Amino acid sequence: MAEPIYRACEILAQFLVRATGTRITYAGEENIPQRGGAVIAINHTSYVDFLPAGLAMRRRHRRLRFMIKAEMQRVKIVNFLIKRNGAIPVDRSSGHDAYDAAVQALQDGELVAVYPEATISRSFELKEFKTGAARMAVEAGVPIVPLIVWGAQRIWTKGLPRQLGRKKVPVTVAAGPPLPAARDITLTDKELYESTNEELYESMTSLLHRVQQDYPHPAGERWVPCRLGGGAPTVDEAARMDAEETAARAARRKPRQSR
Repeated sequence: MAEPIYRACEILAQFLVRATGTRITYAGEENIPQRGGAVIAINHTSYVDFLPAGLAMRRRHRRLRFMIKAEMQRVKIVNFLIKRNGAIPVDRSSGHDAYDAAVQALQDGELVAVYPEATISRSFELKEFKTGAARMAVEAGVPIVPLIVWGAQRIWTKGLPRQLGRKKVPVTVAAGPPLPAARDITLTDKELYESTNEELYESMTSLLHRVQQDYPHPAGERWVPCRLGGGAPTVDEAARMDAEETAARAARRKPRQSR
């Protein structure tokens, strides 16, 4: 990984945090390994939750390799940063190369960030997890560290106005105890992936709820989950909105049939 560029991005991130007055609280930093590979599993509520997650790793003198949508490479500056920061582009139609690159990075002792939900949660609750994080950890023989970022959805997320500028939004980043992802000869690979994935989901749910207990949630606010009295969509409503968005995107991509 090209350290100078990554370090420059860290400095820029710190500047943005100070400029916006964002107050980041860190918890459970000791759960982030100071050496060796690990999957960092992050909940996904915002377009900017990667930033506090990366800064949390910095406090342990570590760097994160993010997996990022391959289409972002079309933006020149983003493509430059992807290459220089060691990010792993993911082609959603065929992610084998990205998966192999992530496993290799883990085996080389790096930290790889994975969003098990794959896309932003409109309900701000945990969505159903994909098994990628569990599979990578098992194959590479490394632990999974659950990481919750909470509050970043107030800054920039799907369907809500952006709150950029000096808004002084509080954000919490909490790391949970690492989950071992060792092979078990009594289980098939599929059973092991599912069991590890289930354990990760339960761990992240518990950690999310603990973080939320210490965070103010004004009733009716659209960034607050319905479960906590907020105006965010319910899990079912959010799933329906996601399905409609996916269908609309597919329709736009469908080639026009010749008349």
